[in-house]
Amino acid sequence: MMRLAAKRLLQGGRLGSPEAQSPAVLGLPRMYHERVVDHYDNPRNVGSFDKNDPTVGTGLVGAPACGDVMKLQIKVDDSTGKIVDACFKTFGCGSAIASSSVATEWVKGKQMEEVLTIKNTEIAKHLSLPPVKLHCSMLAEDAIKAAVKDYQGKQTKSSGSTEVSPVEKAANA
Repeated sequence: MMRLAAKRLLQGGRLGSPEAQSPAVLGLPRMYHERVVDHYDNPRNVGSFDKNDPTVGTGLVGAPACGDVMKLQIKVDDSTGKIVDACFKTFGCGSAIASSSVATEWVKGKQMEEVLTIKNTEIAKHLSLPPVKLHCSMLAEDAIKAAVKDYQGKQTKSSGSTEVSPVEKAANA
């Protein structure tokens, strides 16, 4: 019985029927761009930092519609304001993992103000994401903003300042 079901599934319909061999019934396989496959097979910067470290900002975002959850963390050099390291953990599809991986690569070595200019459309274009997967790049952009906001919040608490910095204003936008 299982063999018969597997044959029907692979042939796309009833056994021996002419429509079983029809391309319309079989459908075309969905292919991911090679960059998505590369970042999925070899994700960069997977891991996590100590969230209590004052030099670490953590962004945790999710998409209830598809179940993707993304945690992106940045480690900032306090003296220069430059992001010296980044890592992520993502539970989700290949596009979400690839978007996280690309985001961590792009934020490293940049100033905080600079990373807030990274847009989901740039990530989606770089990975050639199909329209149905654009939410993955949106999650990556949101995770970057959330990580910057978290870092800024820690700095405000430690300094006792109530002024809003330009980076914080941009993160809240």
